[in-house]
Amino acid sequence: MSRVSKPYEIVERALELSTTDGLVVIADEHSSANLRWAGNALTTNGVTRGRTLTVIATVDGAKGTASGVVSRSAVTADDLEPLVRAAEAAARGAGPAEDAQPLVSGVSSSPDFTDAPAETGSEVFADFAPALGDAFSRARAGGRELYGFANHELNSTYLGTSTGLRLRHDQPTGTLELNAKSPDRTRSAWAGRSTRDFKDVDPAALDAELAQRLRWAERRIELPAGRYETLLPPTAVADLLIYQLWSSTARDAVEGRTVFSKPGGGTRLGETLAPLPLTLRSDPHAPGLESSPFVIAHSSGDSGSVFDNGLPLAPTDWVREGKLERLTTTRHTAALTGLPVSPAIDNLVLDGGGERSLEEMVAATTGRALLLTCLWYIREVDPATLLLTGLTRDGVYLVEDGEVVGEVNNFRFNESPVDLLSRASEAGRTEKTLPREWGDWFTRAAMPALRIPDFNMSSVSQGV
Repeated sequence: MSRVSKPYEIVERALELSTTDGLVVIADEHSSANLRWAGNALTTNGVTRGRTLTVIATVDGAKGTASGVVSRSAVTADDLEPLVRAAEAAARGAGPAEDAQPLVSGVSSSPDFTDAPAETGSEVFADFAPALGDAFSRARAGGRELYGFANHELNSTYLGTSTGLRLRHDQPTGTLELNAKSPDRTRSAWAGRSTRDFKDVDPAALDAELAQRLRWAERRIELPAGRYETLLPPTAVADLLIYQLWSSTARDAVEGRTVFSKPGGGTRLGETLAPLPLTLRSDPHAPGLESSPFVIAHSSGDSGSVFDNGLPLAPTDWVREGKLERLTTTRHTAALTGLPVSPAIDNLVLDGGGERSLEEMVAATTGRALLLTCLWYIREVDPATLLLTGLTRDGVYLVEDGEVVGEVNNFRFNESPVDLLSRASEAGRTEKTLPREWGDWFTRAAMPALRIPDFNMSSVSQGV
């Protein structure tokens, strides 16, 4: 066997080795760089590299097409034939795949398919690290301690199929999480950002934001559980609506299992979910939130199918001007439900037409309201209503007549994001945000803050 090591060569050689009816090969070249800090000082940093190869074999039989999927890391040329044979054996030993469809065909080819993979490294922090050092100095002088981490990943995906597709996508993903604590650790505040390259992240601005929140927390106010007018910041809105997107599969809705099921049968497509002109959408080309413009599916499940690998993705409105417009489908579930093909896309944007920042929404508050920082430990309670429960974290603040007057205790909440959209009385300006709860899986989001007149704080929590 000729020695092959470049990703495209690995893909081509695996395809040459195939003896089954169809083959899909996905080579993921991964690199990452990170910084970690505690107590106003860097503690660790590192850079990693890796490769994962996924081989999907398909076998046509009298009863239908079967698939076999095998994925392994650190694959070399010598590993290729055993890997392809393992995927083929898995396909021959499996029954017909429920989601079987003809592999996506065509002569589509990315112009950079044969180029070397993109890589990240410590240089991505060239401007960020000195600015972070300055933030450490300011925090130290201000009597607060900064903790957190910055992580940057770059994944180059090479997708080749026996039907002729040769596609490549480079995905940068950067996250920053920063905690500020008082020296006695009784007060804590958090801020997070998502970024493609760390050129749009300002540690000084984040530190100033956290310093203000620590000052707010100098006054402590205990409040009971109940329904409060609440300002949800973009990060909290993102966490809730990402869960809504994950729960919006068309097949489950048609079969009566979700909040998007229509009583008596069918789906709620076309129904008004929000009185505000809210549009929830995904677009692989959204500026600053760019994601793969074609399907990359390493396995099949409710929202994805290995048979759809390479399928082009287009901008999709899930909710348009307040009305439910689309539910997620694969080609298989689209055929089952009679709905358009609408695969999931790896970003999410909510537009509400608002122009106010969160700070301006606070200043416009009359009477009493709560201002959240973020949510965590979100879990589903009831799929029929998409009722979720979770906790507030790192700062809940009391707003009275446009001013933050202190920090209150944390709460457990019980709310459905679909229900929240129907009750939201104001949407602010849409901005990029980092979902805190789902930041390990979903980082590309842009959301407005939402004003909810009666957010359900179901019980007091001792969480931090």
